[in-house]
Amino acid sequence: MNLPSADALNARFAEYAPQDIVLAAINEIFPERIALVSSFGTESAVLLHMVARASRATPVLFIDTLKHFDETLAYRDRLIDRLRLEDVRIVRPATSDLLGADSDGMLWDRDPDACCDLRKTRPLAREIMRFNALFTGRKRHHGNDRVALGYFEADGVRIKVNPLAHWRAADVPAYLERHGLPRHPLIEQGYPSVGCAVCTSRAGAGEDFRAGRWRGRGKSECGIHKPAGCG
Repeated sequence: MNLPSADALNARFAEYAPQDIVLAAINEIFPERIALVSSFGTESAVLLHMVARASRATPVLFIDTLKHFDETLAYRDRLIDRLRLEDVRIVRPATSDLLGADSDGMLWDRDPDACCDLRKTRPLAREIMRFNALFTGRKRHHGNDRVALGYFEADGVRIKVNPLAHWRAADVPAYLERHGLPRHPLIEQGYPSVGCAVCTSRAGAGEDFRAGRWRGRGKSECGIHKPAGCG
């Protein structure tokens, strides 16, 4: 399949609303060849809801690092039931890889980049081989490498689709309230962004949205959203 270029898609869909981009991606641009990568984190319900409205059969890939908060796993199950998602695939690191590289479960402390590669990047890479495109819930307001994010993004042999790229922080709670969607239980405990329990801390008032992720490590991304060629 010859994929359209990200630049051409961004030009064509520049004035489209997020839900319309989701519909076009599922039904027209990448029929049966697109999946949603979801962390079931604090903002995930928005895109999950949009995708479910377009097609509940769209594959949803959840990377279970085996280090998640219990609250995230419970929230995942609640959203699956609430949105009647039909094809949620739990992606886990291979047991042999864990035994070989992280037998004591403490790689996250010694080398967080290696841990993310072991528990996130490699398992996802195996799962996405069958897809031409992936939805992500990334937004420009998250900062760092995301400030210039487009709706469509070239990523090697695939296209990443970021329907919420231009959303502001206030758009997320407004959407959740408008559609009666539940919020991640850790939001009220001071976690605006949630990853693995061992690498996520609370964010203080006025701190960046992702300040609690890998605090003090000089790290802002797990690796699955690096530009093509960066691992």
